[in-house]
Amino acid sequence: MGKKVLNEQLNTQNDATYQMIDITKIYPNPFQPRHIFDKDRLEELAKSIKKSGIYQPLILRQPIAALERYEIIAGERRYRASMLAGLEQIPAIIRNFSDEATMEAAIIENLQREDLSPLEEAEAYQAMIKELNLTQAQVSERLGKSRPYIANYLRLLGLPTGVKLMLQEGRISMGQARTLLAIKQPQALEKLAQRTVEEGLTVRQLEEIVTKFNLDKDREAAQKQKRKNKSPFIRELENQLGERFGTRALVVAKSKQKGKIEINYDSIQELDRILDVLNISLD
Repeated sequence: MGKKVLNEQLNTQNDATYQMIDITKIYPNPFQPRHIFDKDRLEELAKSIKKSGIYQPLILRQPIAALERYEIIAGERRYRASMLAGLEQIPAIIRNFSDEATMEAAIIENLQREDLSPLEEAEAYQAMIKELNLTQAQVSERLGKSRPYIANYLRLLGLPTGVKLMLQEGRISMGQARTLLAIKQPQALEKLAQRTVEEGLTVRQLEEIVTKFNLDKDREAAQKQKRKNKSPFIRELENQLGERFGTRALVVAKSKQKGKIEINYDSIQELDRILDVLNISLD
C-alpha cells in the first residue's frame, strides 16, 4: 500500500462510518511510532478542545469480532488531549483496516503530520521491515524516501542504550550520533558521546576525533597482528626486554641476520630511567 493510497483512505469518508465514540472504548495503536508526547503541547490542545471541541475527527479501526475496542489509526494526540479535557465521547471515522494497513497508516500519518524523534523514526522503519516483512528498498518506495535516508536512520538503532537516551533527549544531534557510529567499541563510543555533551563538540570536531581514534586503533591492530606473526622466540625476547626496562619493547627482524630493537618511552623521566638501567649517563 503506497503513500498516495493511504492518504486517500485517511482523508476520505467513502465506505466509512462517522459517529461519536465513548472515549473508554478507544485504545492507542500498538504500532504507534511516537512514544513521547509533549506534555505542554497536550495541555494546550486540551484547553483548545475544552473551548472549541474537536474539529478533525479521529480515524479508528473497526472492532474485530465482538470486541468493542477501537484502535486509533490517526489522531492519538487528539485522543490524549481529549482525555485531559475530560471528554466522554469523541467524534471519529470508523474504518475496516487490516493489521498491515493499520500499521502502515499509523506510521505514515505520524511521519507526515508530526515531528518524530530520530529514534522513533528509526523504530518506525524497523517495525515496517519486521512486521510487514519488507526490505529497506520496499520501505523506501512506500514512504517516498531514498534508501540511504532509511538506512541512515536504521543505523541509529545500533547505538548503545546510554547514547540512544542522549539522542532521544536531544543532548546530541542526529549528525553527531551518525558520526559516533563509526566507533565500533561500545564503551569508547559512550565515553566520546559524553565528552561531546560536556564539551559541546561540533560534528566537524567530532569527525576529526573519530578519524584519529580509528587510525590509532588500526595501528594498534596492525602491530598486534605483526606481533602475532612473530616467532615464539622473538615474542619471548620482547617480553623479557619489556620487563627489564619497564616499557614496551619491539624486536624488528629485517632479515635472518639483521634487525633492530626499539625501546619506547613516553616522557623524559622514563628515558632517564631506561638510561639508568643501561648504566648510561649523559652528564
